[in-house]
Formats: sequence, C-alpha cells, structure tokens
Amino acid sequence: MKEFWSSRIRNLTPYTPGEQPRGRKFIKLNTNENPYPPSPKVIQAVQAAADDRLKLYPDPDASKLVSVLARTYGVKENQVFVGNGSDEVLAFAFQAFFDPGSTILFPDITYSFYPVYANLFGIQYRTVSLGPDFTIPVEPLLEENDGVVLANPNAPTGIELGQEALRRILEGNPDVAVIVDEAYVDFGGTSALPLIEEYPNLLVVQTMSKSRALAGMRIGFAFGNENLIQGLDCVKNSINSYTMDQLAIVAGVASVEDQGYFAQRCAQVVVTRDRVSERLRELGFIVLPSKSNFIFISHPVVPAKQLFGALREHGILVRYFALPRIDNFLRVTIGSAEDMEVFCATMTKFVENVL
Repeated sequence: MKEFWSSRIRNLTPYTPGEQPRGRKFIKLNTNENPYPPSPKVIQAVQAAADDRLKLYPDPDASKLVSVLARTYGVKENQVFVGNGSDEVLAFAFQAFFDPGSTILFPDITYSFYPVYANLFGIQYRTVSLGPDFTIPVEPLLEENDGVVLANPNAPTGIELGQEALRRILEGNPDVAVIVDEAYVDFGGTSALPLIEEYPNLLVVQTMSKSRALAGMRIGFAFGNENLIQGLDCVKNSINSYTMDQLAIVAGVASVEDQGYFAQRCAQVVVTRDRVSERLRELGFIVLPSKSNFIFISHPVVPAKQLFGALREHGILVRYFALPRIDNFLRVTIGSAEDMEVFCATMTKFVENVL
C-alpha cells in the first residue's frame, strides 16, 4: 500500500544489497567485503574515542579526515569531500551536478545504484552497451549528454577502463560532470586522481569499505576541482550537516595514516585473486580480467544459477544477477586464502560431478 508515498517514489525500484545471512554460518563471498580486519591502529583509535565526547556533535567538516586524505593523496584540502560511504557521496553528486530532466550516460552493465539514483532524482539516463568482451566503449560516451558516470574498475565485471580511454571521455565531455567511481581501484587499478588538475569536470569517488576493511564504518570520499567540492558541500549541508560521526572520523584518520597495513592487505587480496582465477580457468571457467577484489566468472556448460544454488547449499554465498547478458555469470568476492581454498574445492567437486 503506497497511499502516502510521493509520486516520485511510488514506482521506484530500490537498490538490492547483497544478502546478509542470519542464523546459519556462511562463507560470505557475495558483498565484496574485505576478508581481513581493519588496521589494529583503527581499533585502538576507535576504542580511545568511545568516551563522553560522544555526547557532542561531530565536526561537520570532518576536518581531520579531510586533512589526512589531502596530505596522503597529494591534493589540497579544498579538493576533498567526505561522506557516509561512497553511496552517499554519489547520491550527493547526482543532485549537485545533474538537473532533473537532464540526460546522463552510464554503461548498461554497471553498479545498479546509478539507475536508482537517476530515477529518484528525476534524471533521465541512457545506457551504453558494453562490448562483447564486457569492456566500456568510448565513442558512445562522447554523444550528447548532460553527464557521465563510470565505475572504474567496473562492477560487476571487474574490468578496468584505461587512462587514455578515460582521457578521451573527459576531453569529449568538457562541459558536463564526469564521475568516476573507484570503489575497487586499490586492488591493482590506476586511479584517475592525477587527472583532476587537468579536467575541472572530473570527480573521483572512493571508499574505505573495501580496501581499508571499514564497510561497517561507512566512510566515502571524493576528489575534484574546488568548484565540484563546493557543490557537494552545498547538497550535504542542505540535507544533513553531520554525515560523519565521531568514531567514523577517527577510524578514517587512523586507517589512512597506516598506509603500510593498507598496502599489505591489498596485496594479499590481489595474490589470492590471481591464484583463484587461474584455478578456475583450469576448470574451464571464463574469468574476466579483474582489477578489483572480486572476479566475474562463467562456465560454458554448467549454468550460473545452478552453481549459485549448489554453493549456497554448501555454505558459500556468491552474487547472482538474473539480468540480460550476465545471467550466466557469478560475482565472487575474494575472501581469505582459507575461504577461497574451500570455494575452489567445492567448485572443483561440483563441476567434475556434473561433467
């Protein structure tokens, strides 16, 4: 019953997050969470900050976090924005840079929050079909538009768009905002961050949920021209001035300051990803080249839906999308070495029994 719902949301289909199981214990390879804990320095910092200061409002500008991000990533503080997870940062960006009724472009196979935001904010969109190899084509993104949104590496494919291609897109769209969502860039991708000095229309969005193992703290951030950051601030302060709580700010600062731990854990995920990819290829799987903390896989004989069900029965959760072109693929988060050993053994046994 939607009697009191606004017309804007009455026919809206919201984003569906990955399953968070209750009760039965699963190996969770379905939500792209980091298999390793956050830096011990994060835990120490949060514990130290959990005191009577929680009765006070947090710093609305999250100044300490902005400062450490600027220093670590080599930008100015007025080129940094932080928010309650990159999903919120993206939602603010859609409102800040795209007018209701305008038309933006993004790939047909990508992060499924993009069409949700567009529909929620009254923005029109056209999707650009990925190539047969699931790469993002450049030319269609140069057609007339009011904005471009790209996940890079793309999700759920894990494939990265090269920097030269990205430059072509930026140069072909000088008068509109180009948002590059880099949620997975720390797992072997190349960030577009250095390009913000050349392209004032470029907004680079990142998150601490994946590579920094802070999904539970909800910390997202963006880099861009001062004008873009001011636009994000305007939207934020028109909705909620206190998007970052005290503990999230403290956790973010401690995580960014411990770059050694961050690099070590990212490298572990990459090594495991590449090893698992090779084992699956030996089993006959198609494994798309990934620069993320997940792989996108398909078997030429065994249907993905069947594999999805079999894995679940064996206590392993992966992500299955019943969508055109990818309904025979599974997205598999890279877990710990031990979890991925169980996954590979289960897949091997099942495929061999079927074949």
